[in-house]
Amino acid sequence: MAKFAANLSMLFTEVDFLDRFEAAAKAGFQGVEYLFPYDYAATDIKQRLDANRLTQVLHNLPAGDWGAGERGIACHPDRVDEFRAGVDKAIDYATALECKQVNCLAGIQPDGVSDADAHRTLVENLRYAAEKLKAAGILLLAEPINTRDIPGFFLNRTEQALALFDEVGSDNLKLQYDIYHMQIMEGDLAPTMEKHFARIAHVQLADNPGRHEPGTGEINYPFLFNHLQQLGYDGWIGCEYKPKATTVEGLGWFRKNANGEQ
Repeated sequence: MAKFAANLSMLFTEVDFLDRFEAAAKAGFQGVEYLFPYDYAATDIKQRLDANRLTQVLHNLPAGDWGAGERGIACHPDRVDEFRAGVDKAIDYATALECKQVNCLAGIQPDGVSDADAHRTLVENLRYAAEKLKAAGILLLAEPINTRDIPGFFLNRTEQALALFDEVGSDNLKLQYDIYHMQIMEGDLAPTMEKHFARIAHVQLADNPGRHEPGTGEINYPFLFNHLQQLGYDGWIGCEYKPKATTVEGLGWFRKNANGEQ
């Protein structure tokens, strides 16, 4: 049976962030993820996790000024010190929240920075983060993201990401495979997940077009859920979508799949 984690950056936004933990638990979720915890004290978040018997599944490394449009700094040659400080901060939060994996957003390639320099910086930063996180017992993930939603995002295809991981050369770096992003960039979802299954540590979902809940678009989610089960995937599936109406109104797909219905 699939394990679904509510992404609290996108779901239950009808209430304040710290109240979303209770809302997710009441809806039947047992795990949560979100973009960033850093605007809140780790002790406050941990209290909400414990009170609602939720597992903290995932959060991201600090990713620059999100409000100003930054989407990660790992490929920015002039911000390596900031990236490394962010690794330390992420370790502090993940340790306090008992979160076993964090995601690195590669970022938008800066103007004036060559492909080679952005690539070299990303490799070095991933290598640094992977080893620091390994020492703390935390897995590093990295995620290709589509360039329609985030133009200029440096990491945008599965094969590109895995070639990069080979260059990094760490056993503590795995793929975060977002079905929505990869449907847009390359399609061929089931064969790609099967081919690279051993290197996928976390899966996320949304339908396309619109980035809404499963069942609102073109992606055959019943087939993919069964496919992942057949492959033996036992990790979490992060629900990182924008509800078409309210969050609760759009959870019919979740209730059906979380209960193992056909």
